[in-house]
Amino acid sequence: MAGKVAVLGAGAWGTALAKVLADKGDPVAMYCRRPDLVDQINREHVNGRYLPSAKLPATLTATVDPEEALDRASMVVFVAPSHATREVARLVARKVPTDSPIVSATKGIENDSLTFIDEILAAELPGATHRHFSFLSGPSFAKELAAELPTGVVIASTETRVREHVMNRFHTSYMRTYASKDIPGVECGGAIKNVIAIAAGAADGLGFGHNTRAMLITRGLSEMVKLSLARGGEAITLAGLAGMGDLVLTCTGELSRNRTVGLELGKGRKLNDILTGLGHVAEGVKTAKSAYDLSRRLGIELPIISETYRVLYEDKPVLTAVKDLMGRELTAEFESMGAIRTV
Repeated sequence: MAGKVAVLGAGAWGTALAKVLADKGDPVAMYCRRPDLVDQINREHVNGRYLPSAKLPATLTATVDPEEALDRASMVVFVAPSHATREVARLVARKVPTDSPIVSATKGIENDSLTFIDEILAAELPGATHRHFSFLSGPSFAKELAAELPTGVVIASTETRVREHVMNRFHTSYMRTYASKDIPGVECGGAIKNVIAIAAGAADGLGFGHNTRAMLITRGLSEMVKLSLARGGEAITLAGLAGMGDLVLTCTGELSRNRTVGLELGKGRKLNDILTGLGHVAEGVKTAKSAYDLSRRLGIELPIISETYRVLYEDKPVLTAVKDLMGRELTAEFESMGAIRTV
């Protein structure tokens, strides 16, 4: 047993990660805002709202008090939705341990500031904590992880000691962890894949085939790489679990909330109606706006993200967005090719 873990967030993903850690024998305290859910987790050992299929170990408890969750914690895991991360970070900033690993498992870009999660935590948490930051990402549905189906994730940190510690804390017989130093790349992959999944789902909703989906996934990867490089990330990172792996899962998996949003849009349903019935956060909806605004600020052309934004926020018909994507000026697949010669 490596010591108590504080998990800040009690959604499906936070609950699944908390279960992984608790199953290894670590006492886990999960911060949750809803008293009724806290009571259910502590009495019945189940999160009936967000992860009803998983029986939670007795070593996992919940609390509405973030200070109680953080008390004597040897590791802290941030897993609130991206739009709530800054608020949670401010809430715990004075109590978060300055000498323990701090793990973010949240994927997204904040709307107003256009900052990624690593930038939010760096802005809101004490400077002494920054060298303990690490970021967990990869293709991982909460329901499948909680069911102990084999899963692979990436742990990114610039500090070798922190990276190796976090990798070992999360590694189990069914969850394999891989190392990365590329925080910008890992963060970018985790955020952008949700937007591309909405586009892929919309194409499926229109009744298009595997050709279309494959094109959206690979061209979506290209847009992911462009944004990552602009943040100082490495292209090779996006060929791995945090990029292509997560992208394939989210664009094709039936458990993907973001793909579900796109699927229903493609069938003609309105966004507000879709989100009302979803019951969970679909990060890609908010991230589409952030990524679109950020691409304009950086002067980067991201066609799929731009069209997804227009469908979501300007009520552009999905079929019109597809036609505009297909009708764009012809260009090289990779920008580094320069001029294309006709042989």
